[in-house]
Amino acid sequence: MNPFQKNESKETLFLPVSTEEVPPQSSNFPKKPSPKICGSNYPLSIVFIVVNEFCERFSYYGMKAVLTLYFLYYLNWSEDSSASVYHAFSSLCYFTPILGAAIADSWLGKFKTIIYLSLVYVLGHVIKSMSALPILAGQNLHIVLSMVGLSLIALGTGGIKPCVAAFGGDQFEEKHAEERTRYFSVFYLSINAGSLISTFVTPMLRGDVQCFGKDCYALAFGVPGVLMLIALVVFAMGSKLYRKPPPEGNILNQVVKCIWFAISSRFKNRSGDNPKREHWLDWAAEKYPKSLNANSGFFVLQPDQIQVLSPFLIVIFIPLFDLVIYRLVSKCGINFTSLRKMTVGMILACLGFAVAAAVEIKINEMATRQPNSQEIFLQVLNLADDEVKVTVLGDENNTLLAESIKSFQNMPHYSKLHLKTKSQNFHFQLKYHNVSVYTEHPVEEKMWYTLIIREDGESISSMMVKDEENKTTNGKTAMRFVNTLHEEVSVSLGTDASLIVAEDYGVSAYRTVQRGEYPVVHCRTKNEDFSLNLGLLDFGTAYLFVITNRTNQGPQAWKMEYIPANKMSIAWQLPQYALVTAGEVMFSVTGLEFSYSQAPSSMKSVVQAAWLLTIAFGNIIVLIVAQFSGLAQWAEFIFFSCLMLVVCLIFSIMGYYYVPLKPGDVQGSADKQTPQIQGNMINLETKKTRL
Repeated sequence: MNPFQKNESKETLFLPVSTEEVPPQSSNFPKKPSPKICGSNYPLSIVFIVVNEFCERFSYYGMKAVLTLYFLYYLNWSEDSSASVYHAFSSLCYFTPILGAAIADSWLGKFKTIIYLSLVYVLGHVIKSMSALPILAGQNLHIVLSMVGLSLIALGTGGIKPCVAAFGGDQFEEKHAEERTRYFSVFYLSINAGSLISTFVTPMLRGDVQCFGKDCYALAFGVPGVLMLIALVVFAMGSKLYRKPPPEGNILNQVVKCIWFAISSRFKNRSGDNPKREHWLDWAAEKYPKSLNANSGFFVLQPDQIQVLSPFLIVIFIPLFDLVIYRLVSKCGINFTSLRKMTVGMILACLGFAVAAAVEIKINEMATRQPNSQEIFLQVLNLADDEVKVTVLGDENNTLLAESIKSFQNMPHYSKLHLKTKSQNFHFQLKYHNVSVYTEHPVEEKMWYTLIIREDGESISSMMVKDEENKTTNGKTAMRFVNTLHEEVSVSLGTDASLIVAEDYGVSAYRTVQRGEYPVVHCRTKNEDFSLNLGLLDFGTAYLFVITNRTNQGPQAWKMEYIPANKMSIAWQLPQYALVTAGEVMFSVTGLEFSYSQAPSSMKSVVQAAWLLTIAFGNIIVLIVAQFSGLAQWAEFIFFSCLMLVVCLIFSIMGYYYVPLKPGDVQGSADKQTPQIQGNMINLETKKTRL
């Protein structure tokens, strides 16, 4: 028997003779010895890629963590405008990966694309930091610089995003597929480690550091820019270690032409004489090869620091799932494939939104209710030196409200009063000692009011003050002052301009400040300087301070909390964060590696870009629902939970019928096929030879 006799197996495929040149599909770029990490199968080059990704994600999420507050309090935009621009920027960051992938796979290659677009990225950070410099006068200039900077950042971060992940995968040989899977877990871990640290640090740079007399947004934007520059330098340092596959032609253009040709061919061959094709793209088989076939594949957090929970949990969950949970599932004899992991991840995310809806409903139950049409909320503040009985009379002299209020008594709640029209006058009877005072005040529906009673010689008088609505505190601390002194008082709150309170029961405008202790607040009148102890000012609370001088210890501040802090613990957010984060680890980390492994070698970056493009569409869905649905927050969570459930069902059905590619199926097919022309078709015989 001849030991070199061929043992042949034949598999017949029907592929076309293409009339146009198709780029070579082999990815056998020049190989060179790649140094390994400590004798393992992990190439040393991935260290530079992982560090680059950590620094880049630090720069992106660090900038993004303070972006909304920059819009609101530096550019003084409305909430709607701020939210719209924020979501538009987020969406743009996930549309530009298509451009970056096309450049990488068709023109420059991944390495050069990352280098060039990283330079654009750094330039965007520089311009964005300049937009927060008060020395560049002019609101319009700040807006222009901000929009230009954000556009360049979106181009940079989106353009390099699919290239970096795919470039890291290119460093591994196919025989090291298991190590490559672990690499994608570490890669995703570096993403969230950078996000975790930056989301915690940059709000501190903004709020704890003062520059130009205000919160230091320039520093909060500048530090992420420095990290992006470090990311570029680190990535360039590993240049000599990288395996750099060359670009393989305009794949996107080929895909579009293939789809159009398939549709045209199907329309032209509608008669029953033509054999039925298994897939609609098979109608392009007369011109395009199957490599183009779709079947391939304990302190207080700042308000802008709460989002640190997600990357923090991801940093914990990735090693927990990889080293513990997945191995336990495998030991139980369960074949936990990539598609099954992704399906379970979607179910967990669905449950996370449902829990978030339940928590939101509970928060709404605890929150102060808003007055409806033909309603007002009224409270009475007695600044006289003795008890006053207050009676509110209707148009027909009927009693709407009657209360006895002690001097400087804290009112526990607002009273709800009904109006007959959108606005009307209320009559008040005030009994003080043996004196009865009648007064009248106009009110408007859906508003909050405080009736302030004060001494007026031996009698009393009153004034009606419109209060801040509950929703306008926006999680910050709001305050206003009533000055009972006979001199105007200037109150210095932090680095902002002083708050001026007129004399003789003057009422100041509202001022929002950061949460914290305020034991010494400097004040000044025409004749003296003094300080007030305001105590702890809590999140989401509105305070009224009355400046009095009723003792021999000098002016003091009497404090009243008229919109209380929300007493619901922040710990109630942990369950939904844990569920959504666990879902993200099972879906995103697995999907990142799965999309790479199932993509043809010539489309690695394109498929990564398509994966990221889904995030852009997700942001668009969120923007549309938030802007146009008119749903309450809890109803939005229910909607997204149901939407996720429907998508999960569709994904499960598609995954059930999906046949995953094994390593080398795509790359090896071109090398194993020998064409033999038969008429207008090619009969390919795959011959396997062994010694």
